[in-house]
Amino acid sequence: MIPSAFSKSNVLMIGIGELAASGDPAFEIKTMALGSCVSVILLDPKRKIGGMVHIALPDSNLQVSRRVFKPGYFADTGVPALLAEMKKCGSTGILQEMYIKLAGGAKVIKAEGALDIGHRNIEAVKQIMAASRVHPVSHDVGGCISRTVSLEIKSGTVRLSCPGREDWFI
Repeated sequence: MIPSAFSKSNVLMIGIGELAASGDPAFEIKTMALGSCVSVILLDPKRKIGGMVHIALPDSNLQVSRRVFKPGYFADTGVPALLAEMKKCGSTGILQEMYIKLAGGAKVIKAEGALDIGHRNIEAVKQIMAASRVHPVSHDVGGCISRTVSLEIKSGTVRLSCPGREDWFI
């Protein structure tokens, strides 16, 4: 992914439906304002490659036209697209070799069932992982807060922040 015009030179900012991967230890990947969206963070510890996707919806069948040009928008296409991007950086792209971290999926409006997009996003990502027989090593999902997530490639550290509270790590 090419850094956006709003990025610092060493920060790859990703927006909704975008993804990025890097093996450059000087880089950080960051996404802001995860409400009901879920960020999947993948770390290839052997090759020191990290990646992140900002998923907005659980299933690409909800907007078939968008899945082609923005696969990161959906859980079912975003995770495979992130693995492909990590392969371009030198990773094997094998999910079972990754450390997986999740953030987001908040309930930002009073919604239940099918309208609770945050919960549906979390469940969709977990189903993808269960199908590959993997699980996140850590996560900070659900609740009712918006999160900003940063991945430091050099250390693999994942920092979360939210207005009004101290930063925390997963």
